[in-house]
Amino acid sequence: MEFVHFGGKKEEKEAGESCCIKVLGAGCKSCREQYENAKQAVRDMGLSAEVEYITDMRKVLEYGAMSMPALVVNEKVAAMGKVLKAADVAVLLRKHGITTR
Repeated sequence: MEFVHFGGKKEEKEAGESCCIKVLGAGCKSCREQYENAKQAVRDMGLSAEVEYITDMRKVLEYGAMSMPALVVNEKVAAMGKVLKAADVAVLLRKHGITTR
């Protein structure tokens, strides 16, 4: 087991457990662009995680995201309201304790 920091809290994470990355959006051009940028960041970082794209507004609202696109890292909204470039997504993932092994 390893300890990973998320939002300032120390959480236990099983070795080999993948992170959870989601893009919430309405299916518009900006949301699709954010999805592609998030996938690129994951590839650039050498992560095995999949990026999920959620367009079901009921599910989106469950996260409390009021601006699209929104980026969710390990079930917490990490960014919303603007399209982040792949490099910015990678910085955000590292900030949330997601690193390559």
